[in-house]
Amino acid sequence: MNEFIRKITVIIPSYQPDGKLLEVVKGLVEKGFEDIILVDDGSGESYAPIFGEAALFKEVTLLTHPENRGKGCALKTAFDCCIKERPNCSGVVTVDGDNQHHVDDIYACCEKMKEKPDHVILGARDFSAKEVPFRSRFGNVLTKGVFRFVCGIKITDTQTGLRAIPARFLPVMMEIEGSRYEYETNMLLELKARGIPFEEVTIRTIYLDENDSSHFNPLRDSIRIYETIFAFAASSFASSLIDLVLFYLCISFLARMIPEGAWNIAIATAAARVCSSLFNYNMNRQKVFRSGGRNSIVKYYILCVLQFAASAGLVSLVSCLFPAGSLGKTLIKAVIDVLLFLLSYQIQREWVFRKE
Repeated sequence: MNEFIRKITVIIPSYQPDGKLLEVVKGLVEKGFEDIILVDDGSGESYAPIFGEAALFKEVTLLTHPENRGKGCALKTAFDCCIKERPNCSGVVTVDGDNQHHVDDIYACCEKMKEKPDHVILGARDFSAKEVPFRSRFGNVLTKGVFRFVCGIKITDTQTGLRAIPARFLPVMMEIEGSRYEYETNMLLELKARGIPFEEVTIRTIYLDENDSSHFNPLRDSIRIYETIFAFAASSFASSLIDLVLFYLCISFLARMIPEGAWNIAIATAAARVCSSLFNYNMNRQKVFRSGGRNSIVKYYILCVLQFAASAGLVSLVSCLFPAGSLGKTLIKAVIDVLLFLLSYQIQREWVFRKE
């Protein structure tokens, strides 16, 4: 057993486990892992014998939550223990307790972390395999697509629980929000936001008994997982609504004051955009991206000017090709602004509010 692996702490968060948990612990011990933190996340007295048997291994440290607090909290409890009590720990590897992570894959992720000590290593499954349950395949395809477009993160397995994390990043892991399954999603978002590189290692795709031992609830936990991502769109939707209402009021007012005025659309667009952009900037900076340096407002308004010019120009062009009244022009603007939003979001994420 090489010295680096001996300094790895294996973390197993567990809630109401079955006998597979003991198989996981035994396999890790036989592979040579010498430090295993097992977290009983409030499973209850009826599960105490399983945890008690696992704790008989000298390599196992058992931590217990008096009540169920969620996988995210269980991971943070173990991370905190490593920070405070294991100063020589070179890193941790998180493992699910349902025996769906092969011990050789766990070892391989640790070896990859040794090669790249400044990377977080993710064990990536092949979701195209026939044995993958539909809910897992669908959930990963959906989340992977959202991550790619909304967050700019290209990742194969967004739901993986097998992650090797260098010790230097554990304080960062403690700061990440989330207490349940959404914590693991927030971790991926934070890697992107903080510029922490990651690499995937292909692992076996193992699903036992149609994944019945999983406590992941597709509806409840998907809502928690996407809660952060939904915030990305909510600010833009609210500001777009403000923008459209103000545009309609302005264009209607100007139509009565200056019938067929050549600058009506530009004036209405500018007035609506000033108000909605102030709202949008503050929401994005404080609630969505939660970042933004001294120059972020300058960058934001450079983008606004360009977006304003594109919006006004395209609306005018389409309105000339397809003459319409105030309501028609508003609908045309709505369609164009949706398309511009897709581009604008990418620029805001990568340039305006990029964390330094």
